[in-house]
Amino acid sequence: QVQLVESGGGLVQAGGSLRLSCAASGRTFSNYVMGWFRQAPGKEREFVAAITWSGVTWRGGDTYYADSVKGRFTISRNAKNTVDLQMNSLKPEDTAVYYCAARAGTEIATMRHEYDYWGQGTQVTVSS
Repeated sequence: QVQLVESGGGLVQAGGSLRLSCAASGRTFSNYVMGWFRQAPGKEREFVAAITWSGVTWRGGDTYYADSVKGRFTISRNAKNTVDLQMNSLKPEDTAVYYCAARAGTEIATMRHEYDYWGQGTQVTVSS
């Protein structure tokens, strides 16, 4: 099993920034894809961003973003087992519970069912 714990959510005004972190522990794989999803009230959980990395070299690789966050959000590897999501120029429509997810493999995935492990989520609220 892989355990994922998110942190860094909170309340921010529109135009502000937040940085989310996801710490992974437990079972390790040779290669991972780490993703961020979000779910607003009454809406489906949607893909935000993903990054591939090697569990052997612990080097980050490819990144991919949803069109709605491209240019505003940045996903990166912060430490050996931590992935960050830097969110700038936040909008009220970014308000949601943000979830970290993980899957073994090397290919970027954007669908919820493609990820095997999930964190509990962290609330992000952007006020207008």
